[in-house]
Amino acid sequence: MLHSHLTTLNAVSLVLSTFEAEGLPCEALLAGSGIRAADLSRADTRITASQEMQVCANAVALRREIGLELGRRMHVSSYGMLGYALLTSATLGDALRLALRYPALLGTLFELSLKVEGDQVWFCADHYHENPQLAVFNAQLCLVSLTVICQDLLGQPLPLLAARFAHSKPDYHASYASTFDCTRTFEAQDNGFAFARHWLDHPLPLADAITHQAMAERCRKQNLEFTGRQSWLTRIRQLLATQLHAAPGLEGLAEQVNCSPRTLRRHLHDAGCSYQGLLDELRFERAKLLLHETEWPIYQIAETLGFSETASFRHAFVRWSGVAPSQFRA
Repeated sequence: MLHSHLTTLNAVSLVLSTFEAEGLPCEALLAGSGIRAADLSRADTRITASQEMQVCANAVALRREIGLELGRRMHVSSYGMLGYALLTSATLGDALRLALRYPALLGTLFELSLKVEGDQVWFCADHYHENPQLAVFNAQLCLVSLTVICQDLLGQPLPLLAARFAHSKPDYHASYASTFDCTRTFEAQDNGFAFARHWLDHPLPLADAITHQAMAERCRKQNLEFTGRQSWLTRIRQLLATQLHAAPGLEGLAEQVNCSPRTLRRHLHDAGCSYQGLLDELRFERAKLLLHETEWPIYQIAETLGFSETASFRHAFVRWSGVAPSQFRA
């Protein structure tokens, strides 16, 4: 099940810019995501991780090795406040251990860990439980971006001793060499890369104790805010998802979570969304599932999602995806 948390358009913009040079219209990459081209110009736009992954799935369909290229463009500056905290750490080891403390800020879909084995260290990414069709893409994106982070922190490439991947060797495996210029193993127990242990103690060129302390504290507060907000938003989504056939409205939902409609509206606004936005998102996700996995007629899907008229559902689906339900199913 894909994470439902909200995120920015950073990764989507990265995907679009990667294909821009080839003249590919952004509509092809946004298809089925519910993201409109007009949304890209708004800095405050928030999307869900599932929408982000749909864009990534479109990119993978066009170029299977795209995760490697995108990972190379994910510099430490892409991680906001956490990036500054990592850059100002005293050593590489301090920076990596800090990153492991805040996976929510790092935005990873894996469980990351540092495993010391004698004179070498493995930076591992394991326990992936998202869309299996994007497992290879996400492994590529994760590991390559981690090597880029290390390079940015050190101000020089981190010499790698070995790399391993949980997926099978792809026919484009030679493309891995530009990032992983070392022994590469496929069909391993997890994903990761190894480097000499002494690099953990290597001083970082931009280390600054005072700035680091301030940035680390802001990361701690941001993580509390982020995880608390997402936990609350997950509860709201779960409640609403069970009532799509008869949506309770803002007032009814507020009563279910024991707060006033005004308070609920404010909390949703702070999370970068709205009641109608969440309802549309959940209906869109369910509609895509039903169109793909059932042979229900369109009118039955419309009724299941709480639409009083089939035409209203068709108009909404075109607004979300850019195509009619029947075209999407085909």
